[in-house]
Amino acid sequence: MRPPYEAELLRIFTGETDKHDGRPIYELIVAEARKRGMAGATVLCGALGFGAASHLHTAKILRLSEDLPMVIEIVDTPERIAAFLPELDQVLANGLVTTEKVRVHVYRHDGRDAHDKGYAPS
Repeated sequence: MRPPYEAELLRIFTGETDKHDGRPIYELIVAEARKRGMAGATVLCGALGFGAASHLHTAKILRLSEDLPMVIEIVDTPERIAAFLPELDQVLANGLVTTEKVRVHVYRHDGRDAHDKGYAPS
């Protein structure tokens, strides 16, 4: 087993109905991350949340709003995350973007690990 390595987690909080040029923000961000060859991206849909305006967004059955909280998470090297941030500035009108250091213990794809793909330091 290779030792854990330092990486960075990029977390983008947005809404289900937030769009840029008619396309959902979460789809656009994931497509751009894929195009750039980033390690991976995951979109999570929240059941309940509120943002700066304190408007409650909920997944209750009889809700009128379809604007659930969405979270996009991307883990990659700090350099690749930093290079991706200007793209977010171009497309994100509302939302919150955070980064944090993480330790990657396992990353496997097709029998290779992150060291083989160049995502981890040698």
